[in-house]
Amino acid sequence: MVNLPSPTPDAQRDRDMIPEDSYAFVWVTDFPLLEYDQDLERYVAVHHPFTSPLPADKTLVLDKETAPLDLMKVRSAAYDLVCNGFEIGGGSVRIHERPLQERMFSLLGVEEEEAADKFGFLLDALAHGPPPHAGMAFGFDRIAMILSGASSIRDVIAFPKTATASDLMSGAPSKVEGAQLAELSVRNTV
Repeated sequence: MVNLPSPTPDAQRDRDMIPEDSYAFVWVTDFPLLEYDQDLERYVAVHHPFTSPLPADKTLVLDKETAPLDLMKVRSAAYDLVCNGFEIGGGSVRIHERPLQERMFSLLGVEEEEAADKFGFLLDALAHGPPPHAGMAFGFDRIAMILSGASSIRDVIAFPKTATASDLMSGAPSKVEGAQLAELSVRNTV
């Protein structure tokens, strides 16, 4: 896969790639399902570990003899909606078959016992044959930014954070009292 640099949305406007007062939409699909993390020495999910591969690529995932380079070619059933260069929504079709979900966990280095402990409820549900299902989430703050003509998402967020993740309106983060930490069984290690 070759990643070519693309101009930022501001650069697109500056170069008249997107005319003023227009909305250019594009669906982005065929994301890779997996990528290999050299530091972790294992595959990681590009979207999330519950994203289904495209039907045409499903056998590559299920076949334990599939070569590592071929696994890198598997496409996910994930999608993004982009408007004027800004991602405004994204989602995926979820895995709805237990053998496929178990294989995905295996490829991600999740041991069977860990998968049962963390996701046993899901694996049990998948054994009963749920229908294919998908989801999508929209970034309404990004949509508001585009519709209002704002140049920054911070212009439309009610309580934007600074670069240090502090909130100028509320003063957050603030000190948490010991009693609150004890009530929540949280220990401060800083």
